[in-house]
Amino acid sequence: MDYLLSEEQKMIKDLAHRIAEEKIRPQAAKYDQSEEYPWEVIKVIAESDLFGLFVPQEYGGMGTSVLNLCLATEEFSRACGGIAVCYAASALGTFPIVLFGNEEQKKKYLPDLAKGKVVAAFAITEPEAGSDASAIKTTAKKQGKHYILNGLKHFITNGGDAQTYVVIAMTDKTKGARGASAFIVEKGTPGFTFGKKEDKFGIRASSTRELIFTDCKVPEENLLVIEGLVFIVTMKTFDMSRPGVAAQALGIAQGALELAVKYAKERQQFGRSISSFQGIQWMLADMATEVEAARALVYSTARMVDAGVKDVAKESAMSKMYASDVAMKVAVDALQIFGGYGYMRDYPVEKYVRDAKITQIYEGTNQIQRNIIALQLIKEMAK
Repeated sequence: MDYLLSEEQKMIKDLAHRIAEEKIRPQAAKYDQSEEYPWEVIKVIAESDLFGLFVPQEYGGMGTSVLNLCLATEEFSRACGGIAVCYAASALGTFPIVLFGNEEQKKKYLPDLAKGKVVAAFAITEPEAGSDASAIKTTAKKQGKHYILNGLKHFITNGGDAQTYVVIAMTDKTKGARGASAFIVEKGTPGFTFGKKEDKFGIRASSTRELIFTDCKVPEENLLVIEGLVFIVTMKTFDMSRPGVAAQALGIAQGALELAVKYAKERQQFGRSISSFQGIQWMLADMATEVEAARALVYSTARMVDAGVKDVAKESAMSKMYASDVAMKVAVDALQIFGGYGYMRDYPVEKYVRDAKITQIYEGTNQIQRNIIALQLIKEMAK
């Protein structure tokens, strides 16, 4: 379908596509097996200026555009969901600073993030606090002109490799979720260390680690906004970042579909290509339709965000939920078309199944997304 992309957007998509085909796809299996952080590829993306897609021009970026971020993320994910999320997770860690940072914070952190000299991470999840942010146990106590952080974060994408972290910690436990605050914490800060690197099912090129805070002394000027506004910080951040997760899922689905079509045309059974069998044709038709429907929803949501629509929580949740469900279904169907070969690691399609699954889980499980959508619907109907 023609989504009426601007010339600049077409250039971004074409550039990301070339990087995906020339730099990411040839190394996807290697990074999946080694679990090594793909700094070599990240450097190429940085040199292309694509890290600037989510940073305002006045801080060295190309202007914050969720649609442009989605275009690049989708193309990278067609080749490797794991490498793509290293890029997209930096956007997730950057958005809170773009949205809520003061002028000094923006000038200090955004230029290097825009150039890809450093990558970012967002840290909210804990062993007992996933979807329930009110269960956060990491604390931040004011002490003079510093905050002292103590606690543990886990399942943090880019953990250990990122240099800039936005960390959520409780400044007033008596207020529940509204007693939490957000802090910018730099790698190398005394008292800030890393735990084990997780051995994951999918997106294995990305690093996922624990963050450990032991009397970690953070300057008061690293507090984002004011104490207690973390609910607004996280919700607004996720409204901007969830279309990016949806774009990752969309790219995975598109990549799996392309593999399935190519294989179906090449695979011979009963003296002819399996693409000539009606059963296979119907599978491919359903897969292609679902991918295109997901793309329409993701792009529309991203355009709403870029247009400054104030409340996009429902649409962001819809795009993330639907695209990730499509990614999982299309990847599994692609593997089915490959048959027994699809189950073997000699063929790339099994990786798409493994990479697709996480998109239904992180940045809010799809069950949580359905809660958000339903609550917004009820709220709208009550007006």
